[in-house]
Amino acid sequence: MTTFRKSAGVALTAVAAALALTACGAGNTDNKTTSSETASAAESSAAQVETASSELIAGTTDKVTFLDPAGSYDNGSYHVEIQVYQFLYGFKPGDASPQPDAAEKCEYTSDTVLQCKLKSGLMFANGHALTASDVKVSFDRQLEIYYDNGPASLLSNLASVDIVDDLTVNFNLKAGPDQTFLQILATPVGPIVDEEVFSATELTSDADIVAGNAFSGPYVIDSWKINDTVHLTPYPAYNGVQGEVQNDGVTITYYSESTNLKLALENGDIDMALRSLTPTDIESLKTNSNVKVWEGPGGEIRYIVFNLNTMPGDTAEQKLAVRQAIASVVDREALSTEVYKGLYTPLCSWVPDGLPGANTAACDTYPLDTAKAAQYLSDAGVATPVVLNLQYNPDHYGSSSDQEYARIKAQLEASGLFTVNLQSTEWVQYSADRSADVYPLYQLGWFPDYPDADNYLAPFFVKDNFLNNHFDEPEVQELIAKEQTTADATERANVIGEIQTVMAEKYLSTLPLLQGTQVLAAATDVQDIVLDASFQFRYATVSKA
Repeated sequence: MTTFRKSAGVALTAVAAALALTACGAGNTDNKTTSSETASAAESSAAQVETASSELIAGTTDKVTFLDPAGSYDNGSYHVEIQVYQFLYGFKPGDASPQPDAAEKCEYTSDTVLQCKLKSGLMFANGHALTASDVKVSFDRQLEIYYDNGPASLLSNLASVDIVDDLTVNFNLKAGPDQTFLQILATPVGPIVDEEVFSATELTSDADIVAGNAFSGPYVIDSWKINDTVHLTPYPAYNGVQGEVQNDGVTITYYSESTNLKLALENGDIDMALRSLTPTDIESLKTNSNVKVWEGPGGEIRYIVFNLNTMPGDTAEQKLAVRQAIASVVDREALSTEVYKGLYTPLCSWVPDGLPGANTAACDTYPLDTAKAAQYLSDAGVATPVVLNLQYNPDHYGSSSDQEYARIKAQLEASGLFTVNLQSTEWVQYSADRSADVYPLYQLGWFPDYPDADNYLAPFFVKDNFLNNHFDEPEVQELIAKEQTTADATERANVIGEIQTVMAEKYLSTLPLLQGTQVLAAATDVQDIVLDASFQFRYATVSKA
């Protein structure tokens, strides 16, 4: 197995080198290790010499939408962005508290002004200086472009950015002191881009970004074939929170099916398999002596989004009744046990278990009750069966989505209250359609940007939210602003709980279903994998024995 993997690595590296030339021409069980159980010391010098390369080959079924941070708010794109862009603040591997990355420090000079000073001498890989002007452009363009599938909704509390001097910027906030903004700087909205390469008013193409070598993170991209192969080379001038890169580079290979991803790992074609393996795949890999399955803190959630304009119902009251009836029929426990074998567990509110302020408002308000579901519809004058056009994605959230949504369809129709037209679309088209009012009800998953309850509330429920599902309720927006600026931890947790209760009882614009853990499988000679509560995966720490 080891010999085969080395041969595959050499071959893929050669392919990556060829792609790079083209781009330049174009312009704890026996078999389970947790993230804290990192391998001990590196092999001896002699063993390192014997190893052909410490390059890593990673496989994933996740897809990239855009390399431009203003155009993407999905796990597949962010997985690449966090490797190649620098942020003002980031998460040190193994620590879930935000720490300076490109910034030397950030501090509040008043309740509503956060001042950030950059480290001196920062450079993009193309030789351009990284200055306060680049920082201002990076955030200004997020708000200027405000792309439908972008992360700009994370900046709902940002009024403006001012340049103080070449190394200093002020973030002027609408309300403060914001308890989340340092974390937001470390999210998909926070990459610092090169103003000499990126357009200030529109999305910049992947080709222009790669050709412009506009990177300052731990790695640069030296070849790029979107959703096929990407090659990352360490950037020696990186000076940030991720630390010194512990490998010679990474090739990311994209697979259309989790079955092929698992097979590639078993055959030694890749060193590690990231998202998404099925529960059956994971159980099988745990019995493979050549593979470790690594698990880390959870944070991922799955839910149904309701488009409040196009979902069934002639009035707002009827639409709410339909949502309430659905919530009273869908059986989360059955989804957890029958589809996911406990890998995902029931999610009874919008904030996952374990975070301050989490409660069980959705399950408490809507226990499984078909008679009550029928009453919601009858009281609102909704004729049954209600026809539901329900969309899901078969590749981005793993192949088990087929089974998950087949079960949901069966549960809804077994009530006698619904007829479900179930359809699927692949991710790239899906991500565009779902924000353009194409789907009345649809599947989404959420991979948190930062480990705080606010990240499960603000992106979904502020005005002009990421979902684009026409939810706009001042009552909820005011509560979110309150939790963001409440310093007392107990009081803030109470407000977070209140938001969830209000959402369950009055609005229900999304239906929480399941929550999961982080899982990664790797060959046994791969070490120093960190899966922590920042929910960010970084290649910089990873090495090969």
